[in-house]
Amino acid sequence: MSREKLARRQAELLHALLADGPAPAGFDAARLRVEANVLRRKHGRVLAHQRPELAEALGERFGPLFAEFTAGRPKRDTERSGAYADEFVTWLIAGGHLPKPKRGLVSRFRRR
Repeated sequence: MSREKLARRQAELLHALLADGPAPAGFDAARLRVEANVLRRKHGRVLAHQRPELAEALGERFGPLFAEFTAGRPKRDTERSGAYADEFVTWLIAGGHLPKPKRGLVSRFRRR
């Protein structure tokens, strides 16, 4: 297999796992969905570790809210985790799950 073809196949697999893309040829779609869900939960745990104040503010709601967010907006394979976390915070504020920051877009839940 050429490097170009291998790179294309790897990109297809990442797209299926991280961005709800179609299963590449030769992969079981149901198994990829299971793995994608595992990766999203893992990403949620990493985000909770990186932004403990956010996880603390949400408490038990963190996991279900992150799952809801990722179901509607999966992380793209080229997207930085910090930018995705900031988008999650914006989504939480817009949905009324967190209070609106008092000073513009700066919030204690965002990286500065």
